[in-house]
Amino acid sequence: MNQPTPAIVAQHAVRRLPRLALILLCAAYVLPGFWGRAPWKANDIESFGYMLQLAKPAVGEWVSWLKPTLLGQADDSLALLPYWLGAAAIRWSPAGWEHIFARIPFIGMLALTLASTWYAVYALARHPAAQPVAFAFGGEAKPKDYACALADGGLLALMACLGLARLSHETTPALSQLCLASLLFFGLATLPRHRIQSGMAIAIGMLGLTLSGAPSLALWLGMGGSLIRAVAQTDPEQRRLTMLDLGLLALICLLCITTAGALDLWRWRVVPHHLVDVHILAKLLMWFTWPAWPLALWSLWRWRGQLAQGWRYPHLGLPIWFSLVVITSTWLTGLSDQALLVSLPAVATLAAFALPTLRRSLSAWIDWFTLLFFSVCALIVWVVWIAMQTGVPAQSALNVARLVPGFVPEFSVITFSLALAATLAWAGLVKWRIGHHRTALWKSMVLPASGAALCWLLVMSLWLPMLDFARSYAPMVKKVTAVTGPVDCLQYAGISRAQGAALQFHGQLKLLPAQKPQEHCRWLVVDRAHLPLLSTKLQQLGWTEAGKARRVQSKEESLLIFKPSVALP
Repeated sequence: MNQPTPAIVAQHAVRRLPRLALILLCAAYVLPGFWGRAPWKANDIESFGYMLQLAKPAVGEWVSWLKPTLLGQADDSLALLPYWLGAAAIRWSPAGWEHIFARIPFIGMLALTLASTWYAVYALARHPAAQPVAFAFGGEAKPKDYACALADGGLLALMACLGLARLSHETTPALSQLCLASLLFFGLATLPRHRIQSGMAIAIGMLGLTLSGAPSLALWLGMGGSLIRAVAQTDPEQRRLTMLDLGLLALICLLCITTAGALDLWRWRVVPHHLVDVHILAKLLMWFTWPAWPLALWSLWRWRGQLAQGWRYPHLGLPIWFSLVVITSTWLTGLSDQALLVSLPAVATLAAFALPTLRRSLSAWIDWFTLLFFSVCALIVWVVWIAMQTGVPAQSALNVARLVPGFVPEFSVITFSLALAATLAWAGLVKWRIGHHRTALWKSMVLPASGAALCWLLVMSLWLPMLDFARSYAPMVKKVTAVTGPVDCLQYAGISRAQGAALQFHGQLKLLPAQKPQEHCRWLVVDRAHLPLLSTKLQQLGWTEAGKARRVQSKEESLLIFKPSVALP
């Protein structure tokens, strides 16, 4: 109990994870999910709709880059920066490639999130209080090697989190908030070792969060993190924050407040009647942050000697502060997993500091559980894909046909080869992991991160055509155009912004609010859910139902197509 740190690590345990292997693993995680699919329901296609409106407005239509609208409605999240980046990329895209080019900035955001987390953990692990115990006769881990090994473990822990996969591959403000919060986390973690780079990261992170619809979060994270860095113990290589540093941080906060007020971006407010039930929040946390949260709790227990004064130890204070602020915001504002996404880099950082303190038995349990879990998941993906291609096993093929009616699978050599290569790489990794090798701090996180990357890659390759057919609005838009025939204009009433964006993108249609039938715009679409409220008005305007288009995998969501009650002149 008198040890200054619970980490007892020898030099042979901090060898680096091969850089090529780490880069390939990150690429296998980042790229699948961004390519080869249409925008999905509902936040993905809705956000893309705002970007498309900004980049390619209709002829004679005026758009405001400070207040993007879709179907005449402003965005609920009040985000600007992600829409600006997506729209700027769309302007460079050829026709039909808009959704692909719109994702390029978001690929960069996810890659920057991973890089920022690695460097943040590295910087925090260099703090003297985070270093392992010095041995009496030498041989303890060197500071840089120890920090590098922990950073590898933190990055692997982040990629292993189950909640990161889907949300981090959608073109929504949630990903931009995750990226900019991780950049802010990196900037605070590296203060005061690298003043200029850290200051730029903090400024970009806070201003970017403000423009991404989370100004309150930016202020809480920035001010609290700055306070922790101001009072934290420092090593001889660092200087304490000066009054000039604190003044610049205060200026950044003031700039965020002014920007949010001028653009009316205040969003994250306490909504008492929308409080998330504690049990629901706990269940969400358990699966969303798995497997990082058990390690994070273990880390807090093993480092409890420093926890009482966590604000003086940035390797504990910063990730705890970021986690508490995001989780509390999620609870108080009634938001869901998209808000919780921002906490993952901090939770992964806490998980990384558990690695030097893990017992061999606990590390072995993590390995075997992860091996069984992800191997079974990968096997399920393969079995379902084989059933789609061959009809065997028959029950799996029937389940696919029942869940995704109308889907016709196609065989792709490229997709099969990619999935097979990933599966063989997993088998090789498992063989290596269960062999006898020297201990490395990051070894306990290799299987969780690689298993998560494997399953994500398999789903986004073997299952992608099926998922795209089920989650995209393209089949529903085809049903609409099959009723209307080749038209370039539709009137609408009561449809969602996601449905409107799908009609504009997949159908290349101009949308006008509902009015009387017109010669140049003689068809009307209505969301079935709103028909009881609109039926009388539609009859008065001269519309009669002509057909229906239901979205795959949804009995409730469908569009009703109307035509004029009488022939137009």
